[in-house]
Amino acid sequence: MKVMVLIKANADSEAGVMPSEAMLTEMGQFNEELFKAGVMVAGEGLHPSSKGVRVKCSGQNRTVTDGPFTETKELIAGFWIWQVPSMEDAVNWVKRSPFQDGEIEIRPIFEADDFGEALTPELREQEDRMRVALEKDR
Repeated sequence: MKVMVLIKANADSEAGVMPSEAMLTEMGQFNEELFKAGVMVAGEGLHPSSKGVRVKCSGQNRTVTDGPFTETKELIAGFWIWQVPSMEDAVNWVKRSPFQDGEIEIRPIFEADDFGEALTPELREQEDRMRVALEKDR
């Protein structure tokens, strides 16, 4: 199963405080463990919400709001995408992460079969073509 591991923002990440060399070293070692175990698909840190925007969709209307956004507990500071056998395995990896404070959320990513009959053979073929093209571009 594929999961997205969401690292929640905190006051420091929202203030643009960069991690220390020690933390970057620990994260690098942890990421290398994930990579060697075949778990890590992707992972990135995010700039604070002050550098972002939100786009609200209401019918055909789009409203853009510049950051920063106030509810820090709802913001994301970074993420991983992992390929794991189970949610329990993902939880066990998170428990080994170097984070000492904060909250980490793990959510399963939809797979094609999750959409049932609504994902017609034509739509599945379209998805497959795009995935192959994306992999080529990397």
